[in-house]
Amino acid sequence: MSKDIIFNLSDWTVDLVRTPFVCSILERAATYLKAGYPVHFSGPSGAGKTTLAMAAASMLARPAVMIYGNDEFIPSDLIGSLSGFRRRLVYDNFIHSVYKSEEDFRIYGIEGRLTTACREGYTLIYDEFNRSRPETNNILLSILEEGILNIQGVHKDEQYLQVNKNFRAILTSNPEEYAGVHRTQDALQQRLITLYLSPYDRETEIAIGVLRSGLEEESVARVVDFVGALRQWLGREVLSVRSIIRICRLAAHAKAPVSSENSTFVQICEDVLLSDLLPSDGGAGGRDRVLAAIHGALKKYC
Repeated sequence: MSKDIIFNLSDWTVDLVRTPFVCSILERAATYLKAGYPVHFSGPSGAGKTTLAMAAASMLARPAVMIYGNDEFIPSDLIGSLSGFRRRLVYDNFIHSVYKSEEDFRIYGIEGRLTTACREGYTLIYDEFNRSRPETNNILLSILEEGILNIQGVHKDEQYLQVNKNFRAILTSNPEEYAGVHRTQDALQQRLITLYLSPYDRETEIAIGVLRSGLEEESVARVVDFVGALRQWLGREVLSVRSIIRICRLAAHAKAPVSSENSTFVQICEDVLLSDLLPSDGGAGGRDRVLAAIHGALKKYC
């Protein structure tokens, strides 16, 4: 396997805030991982699952291998496969009157990322694993329970691989109702310790907004409260911290004050939030209803 897909995450904390909420999640994840259990971060899009997975992996101080879930994956995409053969033909005419030839024919395989992680004891980060089909992810069952990887068809001389004792697995997933997401089989779910990422607390969302946009804390706090009001209006958590980051970044880039009196800022909020809210509004009130809610919350909090 190419070395360029092996990551060193020992100091990967650049874009991570350290509020009590985030520290609690990471401390729990690190405890479970160091005890040998796989950790699964589950939550909606924009909840920071991948960031937390990479931060948790960095705490293990081991090289990491990353796999992104894909509906078209089959087991060989994870573990590798026999991919071809090498043929070598040697002619020997050292003695002019004697002519000899020797032919060597060898089948060779290409090792997949999962196999490399299991063999070398790396940390596996399997991002959005439930975008891969359950029958593909069945390969994980024996790895996580018995510590054995079936590699038949990858190496002609090996049938099974004993998983390195340092191997650890971190998985992330989106909710099953998302497009392109498969239901996780019970057998796999029961082998994971799942940390459900509920909405971040206000302190954490403000810290993330400041870090990712450069806006002052007071301005970001107004955006957080504004988005929070829209969440209450919807009655469900459609808007994630990603919406807050986009609004704050665009406001900073446009040098627009976070104010309901500033037309540029209002337009930024409309454009970002209509993109987030209209697909989930189900036509119940349409664009006008969403805009009315946005303008009402802006006037109250910004």
